[in-house]
This record gives sequence, C-alpha cells and structure tokens, in this order.
Amino acid sequence: MTEVRRPVPLALALLVIAGLAVSAWAPHDRTTWFLETVWVLAGLPVVVLAWRRFPLTDLLCWLLAAHALVLALGGHYTYAQVPLGDWVRDTFGLDRNPYDRFGHLMQGFVPAVLVRELLSRTSPLRGSRWLAPLTVCACLAFSAVFEMFEWAAAVIGGQAADAFLATQGDVWDTQWDMFCALIGATVAMLLLSRPHDRQLDALRVTAPYDAAGSASALRTSTPSTMRPLR
Repeated sequence: MTEVRRPVPLALALLVIAGLAVSAWAPHDRTTWFLETVWVLAGLPVVVLAWRRFPLTDLLCWLLAAHALVLALGGHYTYAQVPLGDWVRDTFGLDRNPYDRFGHLMQGFVPAVLVRELLSRTSPLRGSRWLAPLTVCACLAFSAVFEMFEWAAAVIGGQAADAFLATQGDVWDTQWDMFCALIGATVAMLLLSRPHDRQLDALRVTAPYDAAGSASALRTSTPSTMRPLR
C-alpha cells in the first residue's frame, strides 16, 4: 500500500518521544514509571513498524498521543501525586487526587477509537449496529485485564506496588477504575463515531471478506465494498 506522507502522525510521534524522555528524567519511582509507560514503550514501535501496511487515522493518532502523555505524566509523579490532580482536589474540595480517575476514563475513551478502527477495517462490522457495543465490551474487558495486572503487581511487589496501584485508601478503587473506563468508552462512541467514520472514508482502506468470512489482505478500496453485519 502506498501512503501519502502525512505530517501530523510524525509530529505526534516526536511529541510522544519527547514526553517520554522528560517523564523518564528523575521520576518519583523508576519501577512505577516503567509500569505506567510500558504500554507506550511497546505500542509506539508497533505503530511505526506497521504504518506502511496499516496507517491510522489522524483522529486516532491524536488520541493515542494524548493518552501516551497522560501515562507519561502519571508515571513521572505516580498517579496519586500528580500536581494537577492535587490542584483539582484542593480547588473542588475532593477527598483524593482524581488524576487516577481521569487516567481510567482515558483508558476507555482512547482504546474505544482504536478498537473501533481495527474492527471497522479488519472485520465485517463496519456500519453494523453491533460495532459500538462490541467496542465498549472490548474496552471493558481490557480494563478488567489491567486490574488483574495491577493485582498481580500488588501480590508480587507488596507495599512497593502501592504507588502503581494508586488506590489512595479506597476499597472500591478497582470497581471505580473499570466504571470510569466504561464511561470513557461509551462517551467516545457517542461523540466520535461520525467524525471517525469520515476519517476512515478519507483513508479509503478496508479489509474485504470472502464468502467464508475470512479476511483477505488489506487493499485500497471504496467504502461501498464493505458488507456490514447488521
């Protein structure tokens, strides 16, 4: 697939790299920084290596970059001690630093567009009424897996994992985290589905399916070639 060079994704990739470098400079705790940013450290190379075959929409690139910076900031300070969260707590009289809640809203909001893009381009779900609910379910499943990952870190690391967990004494923190991810994914579907479809149409790539339902190789196509599952 040939792709017209687009300056926005390149600029965003450089911004994320710079943000990671700054956040890695004297973080509050090096292990916590790694655990919080490992998704960026692993995901950015995957996006770059797959770009020529599977370029992403600008909307998704903006969202992934924003999420990466949120993770980098949380990794640098730990989520419970991000100064912006402290300011929000003190200004609005909250009982805890809310940056962790914001991070989990992003954990649903951004992956929702990522999952939607992958399903729209690699499955017959484009235009289907099932696309939105299945996307939200996938994001909620990812949030649950992430909570299990945190649980494993707590079992292995003991008190050393407290900064990574950022529970701040809330016994319902796990449930709140998954609920925030659910809200974020739902809001993303309600607000961004139409602009996302326009960008997918402009990208003009689909993954046609044969009669047996197996995906063929990605190729340039018009949106009319898709046969949605309704």
